[in-house]
Amino acid sequence: MAQSSRSIRRALACLAFAGLAVAQTPARAEDTGAWQSVKKAGVLRCGAAVAPPYVMRDPKTGEYSGFFSDLCRNFGQNVLKVKVEFVDTTWDNIVAGLQSDKWDVSMALNQTPEREKAVSFSAPATDYNVSFVYNKHNPKVPQGAHAIADIDKPGVTVAVMSGTAQDKVISATFKQARIMRLPGNDETRLALMSKRADLLADANITNMLLTEAHPDWAATVQPTPPLAQQQVAFAVRKETPAADIALLNDYVGAQVKSGAVDKLIKTSVQAMLVANK
Repeated sequence: MAQSSRSIRRALACLAFAGLAVAQTPARAEDTGAWQSVKKAGVLRCGAAVAPPYVMRDPKTGEYSGFFSDLCRNFGQNVLKVKVEFVDTTWDNIVAGLQSDKWDVSMALNQTPEREKAVSFSAPATDYNVSFVYNKHNPKVPQGAHAIADIDKPGVTVAVMSGTAQDKVISATFKQARIMRLPGNDETRLALMSKRADLLADANITNMLLTEAHPDWAATVQPTPPLAQQQVAFAVRKETPAADIALLNDYVGAQVKSGAVDKLIKTSVQAMLVANK
């Protein structure tokens, strides 16, 4: 009888321990969530590759602006209640750096099938397509061009930021023109303005900044139909829990629905135009 009582007590103890382990499992899973880890660290790290007006960086102060920078800053400060740190990177490394935990979110990524294999995306903040800015006095580019065939010709050079969505698009689309891949936005603009390149391939919003800042010479080829119509969003690591992505989606969706994103875009565009004067 005593042996039986001891057996019962041991069994109850095992059950109690198992129950405790089960009860603690959700807490451990929550602790390993992306935003829970960010809260523990006290900082949200935003991977930042420059692409005005999405992401801009003041070369003198190092401060970040642009509407995606503002969205990331607001999400960290107002939703997660943490500090926000911008981590400088390039478009060639924007996905790899996220995968290797150098930052928590990547800003302003085009949602492409190739990238969807490597990272997960938030709800889109805005749309994107590729346009081409050129000097309207350049005889190589016909006035009123609206088809790729009008500009994809031998002897034509197209400048583009290396590793960007537009780089991949024109690499697959252009067959005759020469593609000049450069590391950043400043370098591509300089190539066009110095006439080393005949066209600058970039996001439609980014190119709008250039044409509005230089109406005396800059014009745009906007392909018909739109080239590479895509959505632009935040990216997070592939293993990010669905609940964490849902929280980010709720935030982005609310910003879009309220018109806050449109206001941020206009503010970023105006700031860029003032800076270029």
